[in-house]
Amino acid sequence: MQTKFLKALWGMEGTPYRDMFVRIKAAGFDGVETPMPDAEHENEFKELLQEFQFDFIPQIFTGGSDHAAHAASFAEQVERAVSFKPLFVNSHSARDHFTFEQQVSFFEQALAVERSTGLAVGHETHRQRAMFTPWTTARLLEALPELKITADFSHWTCVCESHLADNRADIEIAISRTLHIHARVGYAEGPQVPDPSAPEYATEVALFEGWWKEMIQSRAAQGNAISTVVPEFGPPGYMHTLPHTNVPVADLWEVNDWIYRRFKENVKKWQA
Repeated sequence: MQTKFLKALWGMEGTPYRDMFVRIKAAGFDGVETPMPDAEHENEFKELLQEFQFDFIPQIFTGGSDHAAHAASFAEQVERAVSFKPLFVNSHSARDHFTFEQQVSFFEQALAVERSTGLAVGHETHRQRAMFTPWTTARLLEALPELKITADFSHWTCVCESHLADNRADIEIAISRTLHIHARVGYAEGPQVPDPSAPEYATEVALFEGWWKEMIQSRAAQGNAISTVVPEFGPPGYMHTLPHTNVPVADLWEVNDWIYRRFKENVKKWQA
């Protein structure tokens, strides 16, 4: 199984697309993950994807006053994504305060859109969204066997204020349904350690790498041709800053590069 690494454009805002793509290509990435560009830049973006031979994963964010509106916004965005010829779609889906029945209704409609467009979707395990805890996610995955996730357990360690030792059964079903990995290391007090290369976060790095190994091996065991990974440490305010100055405590590119290169080396061992 091939593992593809894509670069999130989060934190690179304000830089022309071409300049971003040149730097990302030089770093060895296979593509990019980012929200779809506005109409003014759509043609340029598509042309650059083709020129650089980049894979693309569009990020979408459902919204609206209720679960029906969220479902409608999901459908509209996925249908637009088709023309970009992406690998699949990564979605921040529904809301945490919806009832379980409303969440199921949303995801049933989302799965119908997947089938009609032919585009797979990974629903991100994200705070504020339906999949904001291990147990809410497990209930949804059990109710809907076709549902897949973008696994970002950094949100769960933060929400649960723990290393999730009490949630192993929920973790296992989530791993088995992982379509896509967001490689960010969280901790019990937040969704992002300041710098994963710092020795004081070795416990958290080992914890997350254990989960990522299981995800890669699960994808391979299921016969998938590829796995996809996005190193996804974010800028301030995900990244810590110094008081009074708001100076970031680490360099965002270097932090994501550390995760990227370490993950790349680990994959060789995990698939040996």
